[in-house]
Amino acid sequence: MQLDHIAVAGENLAEATAFVEEALGVALQPGGAHAVFHTHNNLLGLADGLYLEAIAVDPVAPAPTRARWFDLDRFSGAPRLSNWICACDDLDGQLQRLPAGFGVPVDLQRGDLRWRMAVPGDGVLPFDNCAPALIEWQGPHPAPRLAASGLRLRRLTVRHPLAAELAAVLGFGDERVDYEAGAAGLWAEFDTPHGPRVLAG
Repeated sequence: MQLDHIAVAGENLAEATAFVEEALGVALQPGGAHAVFHTHNNLLGLADGLYLEAIAVDPVAPAPTRARWFDLDRFSGAPRLSNWICACDDLDGQLQRLPAGFGVPVDLQRGDLRWRMAVPGDGVLPFDNCAPALIEWQGPHPAPRLAASGLRLRRLTVRHPLAAELAAVLGFGDERVDYEAGAAGLWAEFDTPHGPRVLAG
């Protein structure tokens, strides 16, 4: 399991995109629409094979037949850093190792991008959405296709009252990811051409 990307959610995509662009001082690239969950996104390439997506409910798409990923059905308020996503080579095996609640695999596709994502039935990830969503790519990864932004994720801090328990459950080692006890939320620090910048959730 390894860090794959981070997500910023908004009540609409324009707000989520503007939040990222103002905070980090760079422009996002167009992404696309997602079938099944009927969301859409814009993207930002980061160093080290990572990327960031601004994501929101697609207002012109029909209502999905199941809860949307990233708990977007309940999202309200200002845009914020909402989720982190980890990639794995064996999604089914990871889900068997982890406690219940991380979701069931859903097959997804956008253009020639194909992936499987573990999505809980109610859209809510464990530990108040502070646990990572799990993804298994089945073909090309989007990061190499994105323009270089000059941004590098320096640190991702996962805050939760049960942060130590979450860390133990994941058994996830990445020097960029920290766990802190506190109110549930995420905090990301970046090195940018404009100096250090942050995104909070």
